[in-house]
This record gives sequence, C-alpha cells and structure tokens, in this order.
Amino acid sequence: MYVNDGFRELDRQECMRLLAKSAIGRVVHTRRALPAVLPVNFSLDHDGAVLMRASKDSELVRAIDGAVVAFEADDVDPARHSGWSVVVTGPAAVVTDAADHERLVRTGPRSWAPSPQEVFVRIEPELVTGRELVGGRSLYGLDRPF
Repeated sequence: MYVNDGFRELDRQECMRLLAKSAIGRVVHTRRALPAVLPVNFSLDHDGAVLMRASKDSELVRAIDGAVVAFEADDVDPARHSGWSVVVTGPAAVVTDAADHERLVRTGPRSWAPSPQEVFVRIEPELVTGRELVGGRSLYGLDRPF
C-alpha cells in the first residue's frame, strides 16, 4: 500500500471477519496462460479456508485444483465512497477426504448452479491482505465541485 493513498490496511483478523460476512467473491486463476476471474458464492471453513462448491467436471475445478490462486471479496458503497476489499492467496485443492466431504455437504456453501456430481474446493489462506476506504473523496474535500 502506498503512503497517503487514502486506504487503511486491514490486519488478518479484520480481513477474516469481513470475509465471513460476505457471500460472493471472485476466484483469480490462470486459463490458457492468461489471467481469468470468475465470480462464485463461498463460505469460510472453521479454520478460515475459503470453500466453494462446484461441478466435479467444471472447467473451474480442473483449472484450480492443485494451483495457487487468489480469491477476492469486497463490499463497496458508491454513495459514501467507502468500502473494503480482501484478497486471499494460497493453494486450491478439491476436498478428497470422505469425512470432510460429508461434513461440508451439511455445513459448506450451497451451489447456486447445482450439478449431479459436486465437489468442494478449499483455498488455504496463506496470504491474506485487505484494505478499507471510509468516506474517501469527502476526506479531502474532493467531493466539492471545482
């Protein structure tokens, strides 16, 4: 973060608290050697890992299983020029343990586009960063007409 850029850096605990209140985020991964971003619904597991539920045969699952990915969620209020953004970076992997899978069937996120063979994908939160903007433009009188 740059000094005086108008944002406040969030610590890991604040980031995880904000993520826990959100339901939609974006997975950033590589697709055909280019960056790709897909919106997904998600939840956090008891240990803070990001959880997604998807079709076993989906392109997303094939692309991220075993890869390091970024996951971003945010909340923005355009009227107040405020909001936050959190990015989790870490390895993604399909949950293969049968007991974990059964637990997640009961407690994990629900797919918004169900399919017959769904899997859960975990993103381990190795790096968690975030920033917050509170009343950004009005802080310096920048919301006044010139």
